[in-house]
Amino acid sequence: MTTALPLPRRTVRFAHSSAGGLVEARSVVFPGPITREWAWGGATGRGVTVCLIDSGVEADHPAIGGRVRCYSVEPEAGPARVGWSVRPDDEGDAAGHGTACAAIVRSLAPDCDLVSVRVLGRNLRGSSEALAAAVEWAVRQRFPLVNLSLSTNRPAAKERLHDVADEAYFAGVTLVSSAHNRPVASYPWRFPSVVSVGSHSAADPERVELSPDPPVEFFAAGVAVHTAWLGGQTRTVSGNSFATPHIAGLCARVLEKHPHYRTHQLKHVLAGVADNLR
Repeated sequence: MTTALPLPRRTVRFAHSSAGGLVEARSVVFPGPITREWAWGGATGRGVTVCLIDSGVEADHPAIGGRVRCYSVEPEAGPARVGWSVRPDDEGDAAGHGTACAAIVRSLAPDCDLVSVRVLGRNLRGSSEALAAAVEWAVRQRFPLVNLSLSTNRPAAKERLHDVADEAYFAGVTLVSSAHNRPVASYPWRFPSVVSVGSHSAADPERVELSPDPPVEFFAAGVAVHTAWLGGQTRTVSGNSFATPHIAGLCARVLEKHPHYRTHQLKHVLAGVADNLR
């Protein structure tokens, strides 16, 4: 556990953001001390794959460095178009959102392997069926970490996403999922089998807060985050979308040091190093 001085709070206009509450340490059971040095000290994410399901990635952006395998989810050919398939992709990122998230992961875990699966278009809209197909594919590829800085509020997608989130949990694949920026019911972040993330307004990219009021479980930096954007540029952005890759990047470092950890163990470690334990 680390002790930090109180930080000034910015006004946050989206839901599921930290109100600065403390969590009693005795409410979390630990077998022994959990320190950041033990959890991820010296790790850079080497050998750990993070899959980003988003709007694609501008792979040659200086903050990304070109080390990305890129795919997209496309409707199957034919008049019926009853399914979706994952195919190699060379279109990059039309929106900037995925590039921003990839750069945040790389800033924390510079040696991780990145896989991009594009499901969102220029307007950051996409099909809930494409999202579910992308998650199913990522789980069956056994990528250890899947960053989901998006969600769907379509009730028809809930059951399918719930099933694949459970499949991921039992397969040793951790879904790191963004809470919605608005107070609406959306998925998969509300499922207990995923690591759900909201935002705090501190500038420290390694500050982790344990939520005293689930269903969102953890808060990370998500307000005025300076990160990569399209055309080799940068932008200052806010939202739970950008808090989520902070947690994914830290998890990649944990998995480098503790490669056999699964979702419940990663949650345990994140809780143990939380900066807001009383």
